[in-house]
Amino acid sequence: MTELCLERPSPDAALLQLARIKAGLSQRELAERASVPTTMISAYERGKRRPSLLTLLRLLHAAGFELRMTLEPCDPHDEVLASLEAARQPRDRRSRDDQIAAWRNARPVDSVS
Repeated sequence: MTELCLERPSPDAALLQLARIKAGLSQRELAERASVPTTMISAYERGKRRPSLLTLLRLLHAAGFELRMTLEPCDPHDEVLASLEAARQPRDRRSRDDQIAAWRNARPVDSVS
């Protein structure tokens, strides 16, 4: 069985697309608001081009958002979880996935009074 390798969007592409969608704008509408070509918005969202930070801030503002950034100590928990997942055997992964599916599909039992 072959696995699909889906590329994750870059953080800037995902952020721009999220802001545009949350604002209820099409790529064309955002481009008009930001006075840039529609092809530029498309290229940024598809990861074909990378906006500078100033450009990203301007595009987010055109969508009605502002980006607030803070510096926080690094939390490695995502990397730890990823390394643990990578070390699992395929059989263990399937078993865990089956358990999660069972929990999600479980229905409450009516209590007898």
